[in-house]
Amino acid sequence: MNGDGEATGTLPPQPLRRSRAWLLRRARAFLCATLGVGLAGGWARGQAAPPAVTLPPVVVMGRAEDLVGTADAASVGYVGAAQLELRPKLRPGEVLETVPGLIATQHSGAGKANQYYLRGFNLDHGTDFAVNLEGIPLNLPTHAHGQGYLDMNPVIPELIESMEFRKGPYYAELGDFSSAGAAEIRYSRRLPGAMARVEAGSFNYWRGLWADSMAVGSGHLLYAMEGLYNDGPWTEAEHFRRGNAVVRWSDQREGTQWSVMATAYAGDWDATDQIPARAVGPEFSVWNSMDPTTGGESQRLNLVAGWQRDGFQSRTRASLFASYYKLDLFSNFTYFLDHPDLGDQFEQVDQRRILGGKIEHTRLWSDTELGLGLDVRADWIRNGLHRTQARTRWDTVRTDRVNQLMVGTYTHVRHQWSDWFRSYAGLRMDSAWYDVHSDRPENSGSESDALLSPKAGLVFGPWARTEFYLNAGFGFHSNDGRGATTRVDPVTGEPVQRVDPLVPTKGAELGVRTTWIPGLQSSVSFWWLDIDSELLFLGDAGTTEASRPSRRYGVEWANYYVMTSWLVWDLDVAWSHARFRDGDPAGDHIPGAPEWVLAAGVTVPRMGPFYGSVRFRYFGPRPLTEDGSVRSDGTALVNVEVGWRINPRWNLALQCFNLLDRRDHDIDYYYVSRLPGEPAEGVADVHFHPMEPLAIRVVLTGRF
Repeated sequence: MNGDGEATGTLPPQPLRRSRAWLLRRARAFLCATLGVGLAGGWARGQAAPPAVTLPPVVVMGRAEDLVGTADAASVGYVGAAQLELRPKLRPGEVLETVPGLIATQHSGAGKANQYYLRGFNLDHGTDFAVNLEGIPLNLPTHAHGQGYLDMNPVIPELIESMEFRKGPYYAELGDFSSAGAAEIRYSRRLPGAMARVEAGSFNYWRGLWADSMAVGSGHLLYAMEGLYNDGPWTEAEHFRRGNAVVRWSDQREGTQWSVMATAYAGDWDATDQIPARAVGPEFSVWNSMDPTTGGESQRLNLVAGWQRDGFQSRTRASLFASYYKLDLFSNFTYFLDHPDLGDQFEQVDQRRILGGKIEHTRLWSDTELGLGLDVRADWIRNGLHRTQARTRWDTVRTDRVNQLMVGTYTHVRHQWSDWFRSYAGLRMDSAWYDVHSDRPENSGSESDALLSPKAGLVFGPWARTEFYLNAGFGFHSNDGRGATTRVDPVTGEPVQRVDPLVPTKGAELGVRTTWIPGLQSSVSFWWLDIDSELLFLGDAGTTEASRPSRRYGVEWANYYVMTSWLVWDLDVAWSHARFRDGDPAGDHIPGAPEWVLAAGVTVPRMGPFYGSVRFRYFGPRPLTEDGSVRSDGTALVNVEVGWRINPRWNLALQCFNLLDRRDHDIDYYYVSRLPGEPAEGVADVHFHPMEPLAIRVVLTGRF
């Protein structure tokens, strides 16, 4: 990080793009002019090529460098470390809110995965948005609490060097859970010096971080340790404890780089789940819990090795990872509806080991780039769903052992047809195998599936530093492996329909990106996405339910404007229209589907010794029922950070979350629950999780 708050690390490795082809043509011309036609001609005939030239690092400020001439779509983007550093974050998952149109919220304890929204999707805890950390897929299939469960607590935001995001099913190298979007997070390989960070704030919030890197042999060793404690504003304190550790060794020489990284995370908490609106009154505040014994604990260990070789006209990348994961989660959403005497609390257990890897080779011939790739992932999973009271089991709904293998192969071709036209074509083949051993033999079995997904894109321009994009493609997401073999409801014993292991999606996008105004990066995309009739496993009930075919379309407008060296502003606006498309008389609204999302901010990287930022986020109303008769209210949130660089080593910052102290809701649902004394059939009501009130944190950061 330099003195102006700019990230000086290189961008994450990307497939070779037009800019690389342009450099190759210029390099060839330079060799002809300076070394003679004979040498260049020998190279062209296949003789030994000159050694690869290492380009200087690209400086990434905020949303990143100019992508005109290199991006495949208008909805592609990068986020640099500088933007993340100057952005107040209530939770680690909010690093994903730098993706235009994405909302990360929470309906339970802070140790549980966030609830995500993007492009008209209520993504639950991660379905249809894929996140990778240095080649480690963070989404978890066949998870006890929800397909694609994505917990960002193992991520340390201060270590992030850059994040690439892409939306839509248009990229051959992206597989499971990426139909709505995907993000690739890359950690720094080395730090400019040691960093110590201490945070303290409202509601007994404490956090400490130490990170450093040093030369070890020919490479560098980076390590970091994080500890956090937070009670939150709840009547029953959350007692959230989180610990993270990272160790990474990396080296780079003569066009080859490699690294080995190990991460460890552990967290435990008491949760305040969503509450029914009808319960709130003089004797029950919005900070109360209907069941104060809910909560959980989770652990995740990761080990990943990465290798990359850059030749003059080729790039080969490979990674191999192993993970161990465990979650024990206690929830109660309906209170006394199903079990008036003991209550409806339930426990979900997920324990797994994961092995996987990815290899990709990209080759450039003149104006054509060809890429080939393979990714493999195997999960050995033990799941359980139990009925509990005060975290004590009194019944088991089901237990399962699931062995799951996913294999994806893909290829893509990029070609520069002229100075103003280039194209992209890709093809992906995914196969899935499930082997389920359930405590009920009739729900055991094996299933497999395969899916072919073509992709295509056209890029026109640039004219006046403006490009136009047309993208289309097929994608998919996997379903829960238990749903693929379940034949009877584990509670009622009635027959149920099994799910298709892989569910196809299809979408298209028309977009434009411009940097015509100096300092301004702006993009607009008009997108559309269809999902066929889809069957999902309901982890809370231990059974499956069929959803209806759906269609979503919308518009996104993203802007990032560096007005001066001391003033930056950004504005992202997203509108989505989500509807079922089968004509069911129940209605065509998709419950929880966001319509309007707006995010804006003003950042002052440096004004003398001071810096700061103001962020505004609007999460618009959403339908909560299929007929649209019940809707949530919108949520408006303002966060502020003001900092003082005391001297070159020490910074002091003040962070304010929910500055206006609004009493909006973080999230809303509409369903039937039962409180003591209510009718046996329960009461349909809005259930909500309140947005946390005004909170202040003081942050002291030292760099040595």
